[in-house]
Amino acid sequence: MNGIEDVFVARLMTTDLHTVTPDTLVEDAAAVLLDNDISSALVVEDGRLVGILTTTDFVEIVAKSQPKAETTVERYMTQDPITAGAQDAVSAVAATMIDHGFHHVPVVDGEGTPIGIITTSDFAAYVSGTEPVSP
Repeated sequence: MNGIEDVFVARLMTTDLHTVTPDTLVEDAAAVLLDNDISSALVVEDGRLVGILTTTDFVEIVAKSQPKAETTVERYMTQDPITAGAQDAVSAVAATMIDHGFHHVPVVDGEGTPIGIITTSDFAAYVSGTEPVSP
């Protein structure tokens, strides 16, 4: 195994993305997370990343919102989330996640289009040696 400083985000990121739009109802966004057994959805508008909604956000939604309220994702998403590039070193991204207490970092291309996401689970899989090795 190479040192973690030699590994790039592209190797560990998940590219099977689940997205919602800012005007998606929170209950529909919750269904996306549950149906796909994931803990975050990227919020995309006109192909560009504008936010992220995570399971942690749903704690606030439940605390502040009436069940089945006509509430949209935009109200609770993290706007303009910190992102990574595919060629960023995973060690730097891991440090950012620790500094901010993040569990998810969207990966975008030069135009701000989401191409992946890297999560704490991806790091755990890498460290445990269970992540698939990309060419």
